[in-house]
Amino acid sequence: MGNWLQQSIVATGRLPLFCFFVALIVAFIATRINVRLIRAKIGWFRDVNVGEMHIHHVVFGVVLMLVGGVAGLIVSAASQVGYAVAASVFGVGSALVLDEFALILHLHDVYWEEEGRTSVDAVFVAVAVTGLLLIGLRPLSWDYGTPVNPAALIVANLLLAVVTLLKGKIWTGLVGLFVPVLLLVGAVRLARPGSPWARWFFVGRSPRKLAKALHREERWRRPVIRAKIAFQEFLSGRHDLPPSRRGRRSR
Repeated sequence: MGNWLQQSIVATGRLPLFCFFVALIVAFIATRINVRLIRAKIGWFRDVNVGEMHIHHVVFGVVLMLVGGVAGLIVSAASQVGYAVAASVFGVGSALVLDEFALILHLHDVYWEEEGRTSVDAVFVAVAVTGLLLIGLRPLSWDYGTPVNPAALIVANLLLAVVTLLKGKIWTGLVGLFVPVLLLVGAVRLARPGSPWARWFFVGRSPRKLAKALHREERWRRPVIRAKIAFQEFLSGRHDLPPSRRGRRSR
């Protein structure tokens, strides 16, 4: 483990990114454990309040991101270790902010509502993208020995990514930025039925394609979504309980 860390992380200059990655995951898990204990009213775990005002942990996250970001600007050229510490602080702040991403998106407290799953999705995306960067992949690159102009490849990748995302294939589009061959697959295959692409080109124009998309969604996509939600709830708790079972917890 020590040799791997030295050769693959420290020697390649990825120690700050690695520290950010670990801090993001650990802080998110710790935050979810904390809020679930508050929700269950266990022990001394309580909301943070100043008078009648409840302080959401996104506030602490913004402060930590600011501290970590500014510290990183100051020490990045001086010390990789100092930069790694700043990246860790930034990672903790990012976890706190992303954990309440749904609250920011909807501008009201949906933490334990069904819309609150958006926060967990945001954390998953951040972890996935950081993990891909950590193993050495770079977005909008296509290094397969092709003689084509790199700028043309970047534009082509962006266009394919836009088409893939418009077809409702979010994960394929995001990961495809790092593994461009996935963008070809996502752009060519049938769009998801609720996507903008399906509304523009299927509804009222191609009933056969719409029916085929609905069939694929029900047969293949739904089981994957149910598995993803089950995993999310294992980590973060239920987000769709009736109000009487949610309690007062609103972080």
